[in-house]
Amino acid sequence: MTRPPLPPFTEDTAIQKVRAAEDGWNTRNPAKVALAYTPDSVWRNRSEFLRGREEIEAFLTRKWQSENEYRLIKELWTFADNRIAVRFAYEWHDTDGNWFRSYGNENWEFAPDGLMQRRIASINDLAIGELERKFRWQQGSRPDDHPGLSDLGL
Repeated sequence: MTRPPLPPFTEDTAIQKVRAAEDGWNTRNPAKVALAYTPDSVWRNRSEFLRGREEIEAFLTRKWQSENEYRLIKELWTFADNRIAVRFAYEWHDTDGNWFRSYGNENWEFAPDGLMQRRIASINDLAIGELERKFRWQQGSRPDDHPGLSDLGL
């Protein structure tokens, strides 16, 4: 199984890879998202260390059970060969209705088949009011005409 676009990346293919990851995560489907990673993929997400699709799927299941109405935007930061760096922001609320915008950076490394073999994420959460939200599209993929992070001043 391959997951195009494949490394080595150009600017265009790196942007495609970033948007595909954003669209996948916005489905909030842990089993589907986990398929984008190698079976032995290694992650650091905040202070959690994961290895393999099974742990990734379990992590994403927990994540999306507590991060309600999750909406994510990713933006290419830089790329080279089989690596891509992105910055991102996502909005969500907890079970008490408190809204947050989570900001972060990810470093990605890909296997030759286009599956991600390493993901290192650093993330910070900011409490926001409901009126401060910027990601208001219907759940699922961000519409093509919705502004990206730079356009939103994030």
